[in-house]
Amino acid sequence: MDQVRRTVSALALSLSGAACATLPDSYTCCNLHYDYDRISDANWRNLPMIPAGAKIRVVEYGLNRATVEIDGKPIRIAHEYGRDRESVESYVAKLVVQDDPKARIAACSPEVQRAIFDGVVVRGMTREQVLLAVGYPPTHRTFTLESNVWHLWASRAGRYEVHFNSDGTVERLVGAR
Repeated sequence: MDQVRRTVSALALSLSGAACATLPDSYTCCNLHYDYDRISDANWRNLPMIPAGAKIRVVEYGLNRATVEIDGKPIRIAHEYGRDRESVESYVAKLVVQDDPKARIAACSPEVQRAIFDGVVVRGMTREQVLLAVGYPPTHRTFTLESNVWHLWASRAGRYEVHFNSDGTVERLVGAR
């Protein structure tokens, strides 16, 4: 079974690598935080930020990582924390979108636009707006986006929670600010 899984994974990697060269320009789905040349799936809020809507192109996939170019600069996307719950290809597919999210951001209230541009969460935001502002929560702690609580990271040591009410909007934040 392990040999079959490795063969299927190798085939998927080779096909995805071949497909990368033919993909049109894409955009970052959300704000992504980086450390030197690396984006972690923890997306630590205290690091410098690449804004939602930056041009991105997938160059290649490797074991638990992808190499991309963002605005022409090479950077690695590391899939560390959620790799037991989803493949690196699935994770990267969430981050690389065909439609520029800037139009969705422009449709938000001025307060929500400011929060997204600052990479923070404020009360009243929808799940989609939270995703734009702080990215996807790592799947090892937040198994589904339908969860009423998302577990996110401000830094390697600082975790915080976003609590949604029954209407799907942010009701409160708990933890590091």
